[in-house]
Amino acid sequence: MSSSQELKKRKMAPVESDTLAPVSNLLIKRHSDKAKIPTRGSPLAAGYDLYSAEKKVIPAHGKALVDTQISIAVPAGTYGRVAPRSGLASKFMIDTGAGVIDADYRGVVFVLLFNLSDKDFQGPFLAFVLAPPLKVE
Repeated sequence: MSSSQELKKRKMAPVESDTLAPVSNLLIKRHSDKAKIPTRGSPLAAGYDLYSAEKKVIPAHGKALVDTQISIAVPAGTYGRVAPRSGLASKFMIDTGAGVIDADYRGVVFVLLFNLSDKDFQGPFLAFVLAPPLKVE
């Protein structure tokens, strides 16, 4: 299936070819030059690394909503799960909250990050996105 057929199937607005990139079974749309396409850390990684498109400080014991400036279309029957990066959690005590991307959501993805440490934290911000299947019984 071509990218344009995939766009029609998922009802995403067409964009220039340099702003749209398939990532496995995810369809990614970049909304700015600052946006970075998610990458896989290794061939067997469970998901993809998400990147911040902005510089922001998360205050000690505070939270921040971080803009990725990308949209992610996940296949029907799945959802996008935004999860913490283990390195950020273990080294800097940065956790991720409220991380669900519905299969019909086409807006910009923001990541809610919590700083559980006693020190302000300034990027780089990363999260992790997976697209597990939904099981309804």
